[in-house]
Amino acid sequence: MSRIGKKPVPIPAGVTVAVNGRAVTAKGPKGELTIEVHPEMVVTVDRGAGVVCVARPSDVANHRALHGLTRSLVANLVEGVHQGFTKRLLIQGVGYNARLDGRDLVLTVGFSHPVTRTPPKGVDVEVTNPTTIVVSGCDKQAVGQFAAQVRVVFPPEPYKEKGIRYEGEVVRKKAGKTFVGGAT
Repeated sequence: MSRIGKKPVPIPAGVTVAVNGRAVTAKGPKGELTIEVHPEMVVTVDRGAGVVCVARPSDVANHRALHGLTRSLVANLVEGVHQGFTKRLLIQGVGYNARLDGRDLVLTVGFSHPVTRTPPKGVDVEVTNPTTIVVSGCDKQAVGQFAAQVRVVFPPEPYKEKGIRYEGEVVRKKAGKTFVGGAT
């Protein structure tokens, strides 16, 4: 039994959820999002109790997996339009920094040229100081994808710990290779 799938998703005040066939749409203060659920999953909105419920047709392994997945997607949909999602990235390295050029994020991270990344629609980027990037938006997948695209420009390396990392990410430092004087 999927324990995640059985939990109803509460609908906070100010958020409306509508189901139209396979499409589930949520509107809230942060925006509007729509997802399409698997045709075998049944999503219902109980307006009296203020919850969204997901049901599955049988206990087949595939249905159990889709049950929990669908419930998680609907929960992320509701949370995204209500509060939104945020990822913070930190840049470490001497002379490494980030800045905004209009909507584009320009990274200077030790290459011979600056690297530019353009966020997709619905994703906002803020550079709070030259070494901190805040990626936010209502779509959890889009926020995480853009943050990963920024991080992959110069992932943290384990020897000098330079690079772009998520806030709170731990990078284990490795000892460098040492040269021991050779025998004559």
